[in-house]
Amino acid sequence: MKRIHLFHAIVAGLLLSLIACSSEDPKFRIYNERADKANVQIQTSGGNTININDVAAGQTTAYQSVAQGTVVVTAVIQNVSASPTAKFFCGKDEQYTIVVQAGTVPSLRVD
Repeated sequence: MKRIHLFHAIVAGLLLSLIACSSEDPKFRIYNERADKANVQIQTSGGNTININDVAAGQTTAYQSVAQGTVVVTAVIQNVSASPTAKFFCGKDEQYTIVVQAGTVPSLRVD
């Protein structure tokens, strides 16, 4: 009887440790609220850069994965001279939507 309990305890411990180690990289997507196209650049703390170009008005892109860490986002909006930026920390198992906000002065919001 004790062998069965010990076996179940070992199996449960192994399953829990596998589940704890299976965290996913953070994911993000872009949503453009503005009337003009936006080109968005994402720079990760690991030095990688992801460019998402021609995000049309009202469009939401598919999710993309990045490494955990600090991310700097810059948007270049068609027919607008200002390029808004945002900086935030991406954590494991999280999903983020970077919103290019409509308004007189362009800005970014991270949801």
